[in-house]
Amino acid sequence: MPGSAMSIRHILHYPDKRLRIPGQKVVDFGPEFQTLLDDMAETMYAAPGVGLAAPQIGVSLRLFIIDVATGDDEPSDLRVFANPTIVKTEGEVTWEEGCLSFPGVHEEIDRAERVLVKAQDRQGKWFELETDGLLAIAIQHEHDHLEGKLMVDHLGVLKKRLVHRAMVKRSAELSA
Repeated sequence: MPGSAMSIRHILHYPDKRLRIPGQKVVDFGPEFQTLLDDMAETMYAAPGVGLAAPQIGVSLRLFIIDVATGDDEPSDLRVFANPTIVKTEGEVTWEEGCLSFPGVHEEIDRAERVLVKAQDRQGKWFELETDGLLAIAIQHEHDHLEGKLMVDHLGVLKKRLVHRAMVKRSAELSA
């Protein structure tokens, strides 16, 4: 079937300024959107990661996907969040996070322990989800991307400076 082939998209790496552009509302859930979702899933699994936001591949939409099924014996649990809003948060937890836009960087980040999120699914149907654990952390992390906010923004001044220097150095080495 023509046009059905998925492709791996390029993931933007910090300090790329496009990561700071807030996403626009998803209004069309048609074929182009479906292709984008398939490409995002293939890109996320190939990376590999548990979540990917559209701005991370240079698409300025309020859209992210998450699959927290971590083991090979666990069935895929791909979830689509279009136009998400975090309605409520509860508790506090510190979690070691990584990010596909910060390869090799893992930092302790303070997040809400539970979240209630309202979003649209792959077909544009609204749903609400209340969750905790890795899924709650991933939702908050990916939601930040839609606001132009990055993992590094949750760090103290010294850690932020160290991560920034490491990523700038990496970027310079890759472009050399």
